[in-house]
Amino acid sequence: MRKVMTRPRRRPPTGRPPVGRPPTRTDSRRPTPTRQPPPRTTPAPPPAGIPAAIPAQPPPHPTELFTERLVLVLSGQRPMHWVARHIANTAFDDLVRLAELRPLGTDGGHRPTIHRIGHYQPHPETYEVFARIATGPRLRALAFRLHCGTDRRWRCTAVETERTP
Repeated sequence: MRKVMTRPRRRPPTGRPPVGRPPTRTDSRRPTPTRQPPPRTTPAPPPAGIPAAIPAQPPPHPTELFTERLVLVLSGQRPMHWVARHIANTAFDDLVRLAELRPLGTDGGHRPTIHRIGHYQPHPETYEVFARIATGPRLRALAFRLHCGTDRRWRCTAVETERTP
């Protein structure tokens, strides 16, 4: 079954009120009451025992999201299909090959941690991302390319890690 969700179409306005509603008053002899907005007040500071509200954080940058996703897949913590919809065709083949080698696999029980993420933007809809990943005492490199498609979704189009000896 294909589920389609749409909004109801607006009907063109007619001279009559909608069915089920009484007609509106059009008597011009009576003045209409004017509503005044409530007076503005500044919010009171929170009491001493209650912490202040935490401001909303901006959404994470696509380079950060994809770095986290790729690290989890290349370390074997997540399966390949977890990121499949975010990877382009040729990059998916490269990622499958890399995931089999587990280049960011755990060394002696240490999970990989992201040390630094950098990116270069050669085009407004493209990022070339490089990241330094620590697995225990060793620091490894991860590089990938992100491209924003016509559907305004980011997809990984190339993935590389350091060559292991």
